[in-house]
Amino acid sequence: MAILNTPENKEFLVEKILKSYSTIFDKANSDRLALVKRDKVIHPVIYIGTGTCGLIAGAGNTLTAVEQYLEKNNLDAEIIHVGCIGLCSMEPLLDVQLPGKSRISFHHATEDRVEGLLDAVFHHLLLEETVLGQYKHPGHEDWANMPYVLQMPFFALQHRNILRNSGIISPWSVDDYIAHGGYRSLYKTVLNYTSDKVCEIVDQSELRGRGGGGYPTGKKWALALGTGSDQKYLICNADESDPGAFMNRAIIEGDPHRVIEGIAISAYAIGASNAYIYVRSDYEQSLVILEKALSQAKEYGFVGENIFNSGFNLHIHIRQGAGAFVCGEETALIASIEGKRGIPQSKPPFPAEKGLFGHPTIVNNIETLANIPSIMENGPGWFKSIGIRESRGTKIFSIAGKATHTGFIEIEMGTTISDIVVSIAGGTKGNKQLKAVQFGGPSGVCLPVQDLNTPVGYESLRALGSSLGLGGIIILDEDTCMVNLSKYFMEFLQKESCGKCIPCREGTRRMRNILEEITRRPREDSSHETLERFKGVVELESLAEVIRDTSLCGLGRNAPNPVLSSLKWFREEYEEHIFDRKCKAGICHDLRTFFIDVEACNGCNICKKKCPENAIIGSVKLPHFIVESKCTGCGICFDCCKFNAIYFK
Repeated sequence: MAILNTPENKEFLVEKILKSYSTIFDKANSDRLALVKRDKVIHPVIYIGTGTCGLIAGAGNTLTAVEQYLEKNNLDAEIIHVGCIGLCSMEPLLDVQLPGKSRISFHHATEDRVEGLLDAVFHHLLLEETVLGQYKHPGHEDWANMPYVLQMPFFALQHRNILRNSGIISPWSVDDYIAHGGYRSLYKTVLNYTSDKVCEIVDQSELRGRGGGGYPTGKKWALALGTGSDQKYLICNADESDPGAFMNRAIIEGDPHRVIEGIAISAYAIGASNAYIYVRSDYEQSLVILEKALSQAKEYGFVGENIFNSGFNLHIHIRQGAGAFVCGEETALIASIEGKRGIPQSKPPFPAEKGLFGHPTIVNNIETLANIPSIMENGPGWFKSIGIRESRGTKIFSIAGKATHTGFIEIEMGTTISDIVVSIAGGTKGNKQLKAVQFGGPSGVCLPVQDLNTPVGYESLRALGSSLGLGGIIILDEDTCMVNLSKYFMEFLQKESCGKCIPCREGTRRMRNILEEITRRPREDSSHETLERFKGVVELESLAEVIRDTSLCGLGRNAPNPVLSSLKWFREEYEEHIFDRKCKAGICHDLRTFFIDVEACNGCNICKKKCPENAIIGSVKLPHFIVESKCTGCGICFDCCKFNAIYFK
């Protein structure tokens, strides 16, 4: 019963774009458009979130269960695959739209719940405990006493521009995108503006790069446009490799045609006829969706030769990256596309003057480019009205860690970090005490609770020694060891260092070694070793300054940030590790001291048999004891004790 992806539909939708600025559709065409947009449905429509996060949560099994249910009950319904709406912690998500009724969304819709859920909704009954909410629509009848999805705390403070279609339309259908206003901005741009005018409009909007650096996008484009060359390139950087960051994946899997349209307008602005999308190779679902979308864009004439009969040609190529963190730096990314090792190069010359294959090249983050269609559609003044001074528009963040609600969000610049953590993410899971927020990725900073009223913006975060980064936010609770967390990030950054410059290569290794010494059991119980460990912490700060001042690229210059920020705000934890040789959170295994509660121990002998160091003594049916000098803190005894008789300090 699907009405999309037909030759007649293609003609109709392309005609909609061509006539959208000159004529108004008559009623017949308006009715047809309503069917394409599913504002009006004849049969039930079931939407399933089958993005990567949804599939991990079991959406594939949910899909199979839905198909079996429809076949078993001989029901005529359309199944639509959509991306994630952002609330990853409640997936799998399943929406149902009955004729005349509002689209209703269900959370945790696992395969075992499908039959009962669909039985209820098809009989116009709802199991409230499974309902996430409904989508308000002027032409649809509301479900009684059901909340609206966009009024939930998770969504209420968001300003969804780039993500407005994510989880709503099918990323597999160009028709869906066109019906919701897609590719009109490209049409408007290539037929009404010169390249320099597009650069001027983007400059007036005050859009800044969303990849972390925050350089004004329009000025960057104007530099490439003004550089003479017979060939120019545009590169869309979708190779996020920050731990806990998945915004690029979410954009592609939710609305890939928005990315393609943004690339096309941007390429037109700088005079490029070739563009590359650089995606990490392990984003398998993203790659399949992107390739499908690019094929559809070519078929409809939005990419290729003589786009909209304007004389503008554009060919878009997909290149897979290995997920190297250093390839977030534009010169390293360019080297990777050229088939070379991803190593940063000194600047100038800047890529806008001499980049890919020696030609002028613009490298923009995918989120930056996804903003372009809206700017061209609504004008620079509209974009400037969102956000705060020097930080206009919106920003997408991923929320991970100990949050009640994890996922990805789009908020207006100027929103406080506290609003994100408390109001949107729902605070910490299990109402544990909030300890800090890791902001800006692995080379960002740990912000203490007292700094969480800081508004999100380039300058406000720079004042705290951080940056927006890609937009990763990790929420940390009382059970987090800040020393161990710093060690984790330093291990990551040391492994990701390209090794070209000595300060970064050797400095990060030395910082990692110092942190490893602090988080493991001392080799000797002596004041001399304690002093050596303390000297290591003192050395961290001076070593960090050298790495910052002498590293070639942003990886090295920002690598010390997580360590320095945790030292600044949580120095007592470092001192506890050094002098008391304890980890209050119990995360550093080598510093844990295990004990047996003789009142609770029944002498079952299991812990004694499992201990790899023979550090447990005792007879069967009598209380056991741990020999502290032999114990390595591995925790095997703690894990295998069924009577909660073993504890650690």
